[in-house]
Amino acid sequence: MKQLLETIKSAALEAIKNSSNLKETDEIRVKYLGKKGELTAILKQMGSLTPEERPKMGQLVNEAKALVEEQLANKNAELKDAEIAGKLKAETLDITMPAKKTTVGKLHPLNKVLDDMIDIFQSMGFDIVDGPEVETDHYNFESLNVPADHPARDMQDTFYLGEGLLLRTQTSAAQIRTMENTKPPIRIICPGRVFRADEVDATHSPVFHQIEGLVVDKGITMCDLKGVLEQFAHEIYGKDTAVKFRPSFFPFTEPSVEVDVTCSECGGKGCRVCKGSGWIEILGAGMVHPNVLRNCGIDPEVYSGFAFGIGLDRLTTTRYKISDIRLLFENDKRFLEQF
Repeated sequence: MKQLLETIKSAALEAIKNSSNLKETDEIRVKYLGKKGELTAILKQMGSLTPEERPKMGQLVNEAKALVEEQLANKNAELKDAEIAGKLKAETLDITMPAKKTTVGKLHPLNKVLDDMIDIFQSMGFDIVDGPEVETDHYNFESLNVPADHPARDMQDTFYLGEGLLLRTQTSAAQIRTMENTKPPIRIICPGRVFRADEVDATHSPVFHQIEGLVVDKGITMCDLKGVLEQFAHEIYGKDTAVKFRPSFFPFTEPSVEVDVTCSECGGKGCRVCKGSGWIEILGAGMVHPNVLRNCGIDPEVYSGFAFGIGLDRLTTTRYKISDIRLLFENDKRFLEQF
């Protein structure tokens, strides 16, 4: 039995020495020290020994078990240290290596121009207001002094939804809502999407974007309108840009004007974009019609105001020299990455 014990002990120590991972050391523990392990089995055989032999043999078995347990503990600690060192080596960062390239999204050109415009008008004291895209006939037409027989009410221009509802054709409807609920002085811009039944081509779309502006206060004149719009044009296109005001007609303003700026493509010399004129129309404007003020409960004998409407899409195409408005909506990455 003593010789068997030495054989088992030597085999256990050799197995521990040659083990390469924690799973193997655990299997060794079970094989030699478990309930059915080889060293445990020797203890169970001690009943066959004489009373004199049992204490000596028991001592030898316990010494063998203690030695195996000690070597297992040392080996486990060694293997754990090696495992941690391996993980640390694998996770080491080489700070001299180039960083991974991170793709960052960018603003759409429409949003870039919109943000610039909002900054410009906020610097002049304008507030930003919003309104619903599904509007009533009252806010979209009637309160804006658009009579029932006006061409803008024709089905070919407006998307009617029934029961007096329609997709707004202009963000001026938000101005009416503001004037109904706010006492002058009023100084606002209303950016947003609008909808008209236009054919899709290089310069037209059934969905486009407008920024309508409104100022109402005592003593507002065309000079105020001219000053605001010239400042806006110079901020957007540059200080050397010339601005021209032409008489026009809109049912909600009187007098009304259309505003042109120097063609950004040719610098005013005349080209295909401006059809040889040297000018590009960017917006319509005028003094708020007294009927519109009256419809909103504002006395036109006390207050006056001006309004303007800017096509954000046209402004974007002229600013960035984009030849086709459809490029703004097609989400072609090759086009968008240029901005």
